[in-house]
Amino acid sequence: MYINFDRTKPKDVVAFGRATIDLYANEVGPMEDAKTFSKYVGGSPANTSVAMARLGMKVGYIGKVSDDQFGRFIVRFLSKEGIDTSHIAVAAQGILSGVTMGEILKDQCNCFMYRNDCADIHILPTELDENYIGSHKLLLISGTSLSHSPARESVFLAMEMAHRNGTMVAIDLDYRAGTWDNQEETSIYLTLASEKADIVVGTRDEFDAMECLYHIGNKESPKSAAWLLKKGVKIVVIKNGKKGSLVFTENEQYTGGIYPTEVLKSFGAGDAYSSAFNYGLLHDLTIEEALKYAAAASSITITGHSCSDAMPSLLAVQNYVATHDYIIQNP
Repeated sequence: MYINFDRTKPKDVVAFGRATIDLYANEVGPMEDAKTFSKYVGGSPANTSVAMARLGMKVGYIGKVSDDQFGRFIVRFLSKEGIDTSHIAVAAQGILSGVTMGEILKDQCNCFMYRNDCADIHILPTELDENYIGSHKLLLISGTSLSHSPARESVFLAMEMAHRNGTMVAIDLDYRAGTWDNQEETSIYLTLASEKADIVVGTRDEFDAMECLYHIGNKESPKSAAWLLKKGVKIVVIKNGKKGSLVFTENEQYTGGIYPTEVLKSFGAGDAYSSAFNYGLLHDLTIEEALKYAAAASSITITGHSCSDAMPSLLAVQNYVATHDYIIQNP
């Protein structure tokens, strides 16, 4: 296979990064008309960790939450999902967990992120446990953690700890413009981290943000993958929404399809994709099979109201693959 996971390690994946609060409007329509909201756990690595746990993997978490009701809600939910929360730290008083508010529209959903000096950015390098990271086959990094210090430095140290313990590293670019100070920092730090990863996953727009300094004007996915593969990355995944996705390895290119479905909201599709694709890699599926699992998990998730709560089980994904038409087009 393309990734040589250490099968002797007792745990599968440890996610690193933002675990926050999602408040999604219950009414379909623009945010200004919304009156009631439902509360969920959110944040890309948190959503992905829940999805991985529901697929049957042994999942851990490294992060930091607020010392309040929201922080306790996050940890309690993740624990109930079977995720090891022993390495989620608690921030100092007055430092709050991030909150995302989402509107539900028929054509395009929008979200509003409130992440001013939030708790997950305060994870310190000294709070990392190298033995804990090294007990997992895969470390999953969220690019959002690179936006500010001290989480930025903690990411690079966690990746180094993973490498010297034989733990593979995946980074989900997870780019949100409002969480960064400027495009230059986005490009530099996403690039530096991606070059140290074994697996890089992002949307075409996220790759554009990462490449804006280093590969000015490039919009071609094969070129985007080529420079990372030359740096030693094993697998590059570039998602293109309804058009599917592309996966690049050193010698091969694969096209991922979609399962058309009735969309309630677009949030969470990428996190479901990442979870199921990494499940496939960890369980020796072919790239083509992993892409089908990823597409199915995405299609199931976007029919639900939330992100984390809508993540499917392994049986649901397998049944979906078996009973729905898989469409491949040129992304």
